[in-house]
Amino acid sequence: MVNVIWVSLLLVGIAVAAATGRVEVVSQTALLSAQKAVEVAFELVGVMALWLGLLRIAEEGGLMQLIARALRPFTRLLFPSVPPDHPAVSAMAMNISANALGLGNAATPFGLKAMQELQKLNLSKDEASDAMCTFLAINTSCVTLLPATIIGIRVAAGSINPTDIVGPT
Repeated sequence: MVNVIWVSLLLVGIAVAAATGRVEVVSQTALLSAQKAVEVAFELVGVMALWLGLLRIAEEGGLMQLIARALRPFTRLLFPSVPPDHPAVSAMAMNISANALGLGNAATPFGLKAMQELQKLNLSKDEASDAMCTFLAINTSCVTLLPATIIGIRVAAGSINPTDIVGPT
């Protein structure tokens, strides 16, 4: 349904541009917008590479286990069926931490790893366990303390004060 709405809006816009004799404006705007989208995407690749690299170093350096230990009281409450030292706990902790830093894309690999580990504990392989459902709810709520990706987008867009978004978010 949303696709139909977008295509309809696009076709109406082109029709109006043709009726008013301004088709070249639509073409120029489309090309400029595509160029800007590519520029922003490339700038975001740098931001995401930085954060993914830092998270990888944190994982290799043992920070993952420290975060998992710090979150252990919460994970025991939220995931009583998951053993405290299971690898799923570390992956969930890193996912939640990455989401808290506003790094949704960087959090995705940890979320996938957590779900794989939770599936190993799942007794009914064709249904999601309670722990999997709880983790999914936490993951999709995406509680963010520092919106790093949004700051990166604002930097890429040329914002004078890209960190002004921190307070409101």
